Amino acid sequence: GRGFAFRRKQKIERQYKKFLRKRRRVNSQQGDQFTETYPEHLKHLYLAEKEMLKKRRRAADDSVLSEEKLNKAADLVLEQVRCHYRVPPPGGDENEAEISVPRTCAFSYRSVITEGKFKKKTANQKAKEDYEKVKAEHARKKEEAEQRRQQREEAQRLYKQKKMEAYKVLSKKTKRGQPNLNLQVEFLLQKIQQNT
Repeated sequence: GRGFAFRRKQKIERQYKKFLRKRRRVNSQQGDQFTETYPEHLKHLYLAEKEMLKKRRRAADDSVLSEEKLNKAADLVLEQVRCHYRVPPPGGDENEAEISVPRTCAFSYRSVITEGKFKKKTANQKAKEDYEKVKAEHARKKEEAEQRRQQREEAQRLYKQKKMEAYKVLSKKTKRGQPNLNLQVEFLLQKIQQNT
């Protein structure tokens, strides 16, 4: 039934819940303490300083990222400028100008884009790659198992064939139904010669 152990358990649970409530109250008071206890005439200064610190942290983090972004953007712009830059032929007018290196430029631009694309793979791409790996592994294992099975069958066939030949030789009888000892001795002689 519900003896003293159950009542003790309930009492401990109540005490623990009470302790958690007190702790939440104290934490909420401490959180309010820093924002509410500023003197009214200086409160705007403290808040402004807090905002400045936040901006500095953001600026430090963003500066590294912005430099990388600027470098990439500059590279792309240079590539596009090279693609669309027209070089007039020597001694010719500008209407007959040809685009310089359009194919290699377009290829390099695409390669830059594809490098960016393949850096981060989506979950679907990862799942497909994993599936392909597992599928290839299964196919390889299946092929190995098939080869082992064929080798085993071949070995068994050869073994049975030798056994049948030995049985035929050893089971031959004379006209009177006696075992043919001459054939048995010849068979044993051949076996000894093969082993040596």
